Amino acid sequence: MLINEKVIPEKQLAAEVACDYIKDGMIVGLGTGTSAEFAVRKLGKLVREGLSIRGIPTSYRTKKLAEAEGIPLIDFSESMFIDITIDGADEIDENLNMIKGGGAALLKEKIVASVSRKEIIVGSKTKMVDHLGSFPLPVEVITFGWQVVFNQLESLQGNPDLRLNNGQPLVTDQGNYIVDCHFKKISNPKLLENQINMIPGVVENGLFINLCTKMILADEEKLIIKERKTR
Repeated sequence: MLINEKVIPEKQLAAEVACDYIKDGMIVGLGTGTSAEFAVRKLGKLVREGLSIRGIPTSYRTKKLAEAEGIPLIDFSESMFIDITIDGADEIDENLNMIKGGGAALLKEKIVASVSRKEIIVGSKTKMVDHLGSFPLPVEVITFGWQVVFNQLESLQGNPDLRLNNGQPLVTDQGNYIVDCHFKKISNPKLLENQINMIPGVVENGLFINLCTKMILADEEKLIIKERKTR
């Protein structure tokens, strides 16, 4: 894991390897979080060296970084599909199902993932788990009646907490709240995803099922690569 004789972080190594899959003319989904930021910075360098791509960011924070890196940006009025998205995950299991949303960008991340021909998830080996749920599951809810949703999540044994920022409810890019649920161990991620999304007032939740097509995790100098055969 040496570049110019300097040790680089594992998540940076994984992110930069993922960028090798990006080719001229592609529309690229730009994820949110520290792992994804390494990919955005690498893509910015490649763009300055002549790579021709257009990006769709998954958060305001990523948008500002991509603009600073000189990556041309578009939205879904210009394209209804994405060639490849590079993003991170808070947890990922052996079936490539994930929990995402630690950066409060899960809604845009899931929309982008859903229309991506390939979704490459990058990070360090520490993101790999046997069962999802140790990381709190984020649920994005509208501000009106959030207490009602909170109560329903309690009924699902979610042990919910309203996410705060400086003592006040954290507000997402879309003007919503985040409720973090402590399930500890999620035995049926797909069922739970559907159950949560059926609650009135829920916008989306951080279970990403059958969306990752390739996982690239770094373990010191080694890469752990796993690919899903079908979406």
